[in-house]
Amino acid sequence: MERYATSTMDRPLGEAVREPMIRLCGVTKNHQTARGELRLFEGLELEIGAGELVAVVGQSGSGKSTLLHLLGALDRPSSGQIYCATTCVNELSAREAARFRNEQIGYVWQFHYLLPEFTAEENVAMPLMARGAGRAEAMTEASRWLSRVGLEDRTTHRPGEMSGGEQQRVALARALVTKPKLLLADEPTGDLDAATAEMVFGWIEALHREQGLTSLLVTHNLELAGRCARVLRLERGRLVEASPKLRHS
Repeated sequence: MERYATSTMDRPLGEAVREPMIRLCGVTKNHQTARGELRLFEGLELEIGAGELVAVVGQSGSGKSTLLHLLGALDRPSSGQIYCATTCVNELSAREAARFRNEQIGYVWQFHYLLPEFTAEENVAMPLMARGAGRAEAMTEASRWLSRVGLEDRTTHRPGEMSGGEQQRVALARALVTKPKLLLADEPTGDLDAATAEMVFGWIEALHREQGLTSLLVTHNLELAGRCARVLRLERGRLVEASPKLRHS
């Protein structure tokens, strides 16, 4: 039986409870369409503890990507509050939100969005230079992160010279080079074949543990979702805990 994903406090007695890194409190999101207003979320409630690896599944159009945009301060809810640690994300100004994203959030999207005219090392270094780091310092750190994802021999290659899996690992290095607290991944293996998807997901798992991240992954891959600590299903504007069958499939 499914239940609403309301709180990390709603766990069996004796189970360790982590402080929430993410909290959604009564979040509603409306979209204006040609046919009128569409309510995507209705009073969404969620807590994710620091250090958790959580998957979100659901049908196309259910709002999974919108959920990540709200958490990453790329969009605002119509009502309700969204907290990342003690920061109320939806109350940030545009400038504060940009700084919050650069300092606290790592993004990995289905498409890698690497700049084709720059090398892997330059692509990874860009978030650090945007923060104000010098080029030499940023490039050194970028090279270190490319080594962390097994691409030490690809630092000077451009995206067009790399495979899909390699490009997505560059994107993962770019997402983590700023040492964020929260990793948001939107279908990070969606464009990859099964073997490459398994490899990329393995890197995400390993770096999640190594860096002490809180990670939220949107995916259609139920096998990979089942390897996460929790699986949430987004349906009819609500988040519910997935069944044990999915979690252990």
